[in-house]
Amino acid sequence: MTAQKKTGPDATDVRPAPVISVIGTGYLGATHAAAMAEMGFETIGVDVDPSKLAALSAGEVPFYEPGLPELITKHVASGKLRFTADLAAAVAEADVHFVCVGTPQKAGSHAANLTYVENATRGVAENLTHPGLIVGKSTVPVGTAARLRGIVREFTPSGIDAELIWNPEFLREGKAVDDTLHPDRLVWGGASAAADAVIREVYAAPIAEGTPVITTDLATAELVKVSANAFLATKISFINAISEMCAITGADVSTLADALGHDARIGRKFLNAGLGFGGGCLPKDIRALMYRANEIGANRVVGLMQQVDEINMGQRERVIDMTIEALGGSVLNRRVAVVGAAFKPLTDDVRDSPALNVAAALHLRGAQVTLWDPEAMETARRSFPTLTYSASMEGAIEDADVVLVLTEWDEIVEASPAALAAIVGRRFVIDARNCLPVTDWVKAGWTVRSLGRPTPVTGAPVSVAAGTYDAVATAR
Repeated sequence: MTAQKKTGPDATDVRPAPVISVIGTGYLGATHAAAMAEMGFETIGVDVDPSKLAALSAGEVPFYEPGLPELITKHVASGKLRFTADLAAAVAEADVHFVCVGTPQKAGSHAANLTYVENATRGVAENLTHPGLIVGKSTVPVGTAARLRGIVREFTPSGIDAELIWNPEFLREGKAVDDTLHPDRLVWGGASAAADAVIREVYAAPIAEGTPVITTDLATAELVKVSANAFLATKISFINAISEMCAITGADVSTLADALGHDARIGRKFLNAGLGFGGGCLPKDIRALMYRANEIGANRVVGLMQQVDEINMGQRERVIDMTIEALGGSVLNRRVAVVGAAFKPLTDDVRDSPALNVAAALHLRGAQVTLWDPEAMETARRSFPTLTYSASMEGAIEDADVVLVLTEWDEIVEASPAALAAIVGRRFVIDARNCLPVTDWVKAGWTVRSLGRPTPVTGAPVSVAAGTYDAVATAR
């Protein structure tokens, strides 16, 4: 699976470290390539996009990920990391080949588009010149790896030993570098004894740190990532469903989540009620799981994921309705300030972003939407060029009739509500992420609406009837 052993003068066999190729240099691939170089391996990133390769070679990352540009710059300079469009040359030089291409949702379907992963696997197989280990990292429907093994058998040159295993990724956007260098677990499936030895050599550094290793079959390895995302999505949709009950009864969903989180069987993470999940992973992964489950007749999974998806999408409509109500029944020609475009903080990813979806929906209803995000302005502008974009949070909020907090960036959480109150047109904020220090905002004269969370009030307490439309707090 790796380069041939060398025999030294003392007849002791010394095996050189494997050379790594990473096929695909998008979010996953660029991060994985940089991490492999940081772990000490000569690494070659491969992509078909010349502009992307040129940018990466210059240490420029075409997306926001803290720490990644510095890591790439470091190892391009050290010579450990380089990028190329020549797949054949990279495969000929490398010993372990990580397939890190995208598996986007098919247009008009919930199914995953596997064209890229199939083409990448075939490209590696047919260009092998010596024994190689192909390691799939892309998120794929269960059963894909077995089919890819057929591609490897068909296209690997005669006499060359090749093996394909599956090693799912567990990256969190905004923390991807640390997640790759210091993962909370390592999973791979379908490995022979020889392949297992090679992949353990590749991951020797995190294994030495005590990272748990789980070895299994191909199907289980494929299901781990998508099942993890499905569970997290279910947890988010659960608390958002419960937040509706909190809104009706006057209960506080944030306190409820804190209480639930102390139960070790449940945990506090991913129990924040709000606008819901988005991004390039959870939405497409649960839909792909739903599609695959339907194919094989796992109907309970289909029903569960449909509910999770519907609850999540419903949160966006809920915030749109709250905005319309806050503006007296119509948003036409009203000034709406939107804080946040990215689907979560510490990223510029606006794929299936609830924040950007709400902003665009209000714009289509006639609102004058002005948006600000500290990192996602350009990606948002490319997706929705008709929105108005402000260079500062204060510029977006100035003279607004209502302020929508749609991504929980520190800049808005830590902002002075008194200073913002002095420039806004109307002191009304919809905290769609339940992230603001509401007491401070109310003291500064703001009316605050939240999803499933009652808020401090100066004057009459919030009634259960008012809670039907989620909590309202008004300073008088």
